[in-house]
Amino acid sequence: MTSLSIMLNIVLFGPPGAGKGTQSERLIEKYGLIHLSTGDIFRANIKGETALGTLAKSFIDKGQLVPDEVTINMLRSEVVKHTDPKGFIFDGFPRTNAQAQALDEFLKEIGTSITVMLALEVEENELKERLKKRAEVSGRADDANPEVIANRIKVYNSETAPVKDFYQHQNKFVAINGIGSIDEITNRLFEAIDLI
Repeated sequence: MTSLSIMLNIVLFGPPGAGKGTQSERLIEKYGLIHLSTGDIFRANIKGETALGTLAKSFIDKGQLVPDEVTINMLRSEVVKHTDPKGFIFDGFPRTNAQAQALDEFLKEIGTSITVMLALEVEENELKERLKKRAEVSGRADDANPEVIANRIKVYNSETAPVKDFYQHQNKFVAINGIGSIDEITNRLFEAIDLI
């Protein structure tokens, strides 16, 4: 890897239904970034029966959270696969301050850092409506159940939102209004990145 310090590394943040998937695709296309979704990485490692995948599966099978160290090691193995990347979008990670700290330390080891945390902010009733519509289109059962939706938003607010403070202390947090058309929201994200 070369010229890592000028990489654009984005943590894309937001509650379920905020539009992270849609918007990350547009950011990847415009800025040539590599998408790192912890969910995808877990599934690939488990399916490929890697040592880390087998270890992660042992926790998942018991209904436990995969320890941060295992998650970071999986991310590390993905990041170092890429030679001379323009940057990464971290999706679904970090979810806790401990993970944010571990990510900072790992990126520092390879000579780069998080550039910005972009948080799509959408109020709760709008999220519930979006998830209901998504369930009708995609058939995702977890999006159709109002209790499940409410719980996912609650978990996000209590567990994940504190990570916002972590990046605010580093002056790397930017709130993005997540209400409006997909294009309007994309343009707000582009403007925020182009101001960096």
